[in-house]
Amino acid sequence: MKAQEIIRSIEAEQMKSDLPNIQIGDTVKVGVIIQEGEKERTQPYEGVVIAMASAGISKTITVRKTFQGVGVERVFLVHSPRIETIKILRRSRVRRAKLYYLRDRIGKATRLKQRFDRALT
Repeated sequence: MKAQEIIRSIEAEQMKSDLPNIQIGDTVKVGVIIQEGEKERTQPYEGVVIAMASAGISKTITVRKTFQGVGVERVFLVHSPRIETIKILRRSRVRRAKLYYLRDRIGKATRLKQRFDRALT
């Protein structure tokens, strides 16, 4: 039991407390820290959250965007030190937990209905 308490305390130190309430269907802008040689910069990655997994320190979100006509998905570890910011740009009304059906759609068919009942913060 003692080892589990130690692991939980270490995880609690590493978890971020300033995260917004991210939900499925949200359009988010994730600021990812990219290292190029000796320099570091923040690269924004904007897309729709199509899946969330796990809880606690290992919580992940899958963000999908379309770049030059090709769908690109990226899985982010939310509490990672490589993630600088996560900003919610808009919220959408969805009725399922995973939006994998967006993979089969192109163009305007990928649009989601926006919801206004919840604040963006």
